Amino acid sequence: VSPPAAGGRPCNAKDFGHGSLVCACSATYCDTLDPVVLPAPGTYVKYESSKAGKRLERSEGSFQHNAETPDFHLTLDTAQRYQKVKGFGGSVTDSAAINIQSLSKDAQNHLLRSYFSEEGIEYNLVRVPMASTDFSIRLYTYADAEGDFELKHFNLTEEDTRMKV
Repeated sequence: VSPPAAGGRPCNAKDFGHGSLVCACSATYCDTLDPVVLPAPGTYVKYESSKAGKRLERSEGSFQHNAETPDFHLTLDTAQRYQKVKGFGGSVTDSAAINIQSLSKDAQNHLLRSYFSEEGIEYNLVRVPMASTDFSIRLYTYADAEGDFELKHFNLTEEDTRMKV
């Protein structure tokens, strides 16, 4: 595992056409973020990406009480709680795992750090689909025997043992 970067590293922007840029991550370089620190009460930190080339560009601001702005209005009721956020993450599908495994070990390390480390976007949850999905290269299930409610024919596939478990 590589040591954490000291401070953020800028996007290595590549244009693959279609009017937008992507940040290229390789075995030797991957962009990183400064560690995320909670802002002071009454202030916020915004990370913005855009088709014009912004890539997780950080900016800060403060909330204005009862401010009227023509382009954006947000009302926060801090006394009302609807749900608790447990975390943020993504899905590791067969196609995602195939692409990750096609990278060199160093590039895999950079990529995974950019998702899960403090110098990345700090994902802390991952959804792993059960059996095949529309992002699989073939259809498969875990229990193909009809009526097998005791799962005597349950079996993990190569995709599970090689890419998910």
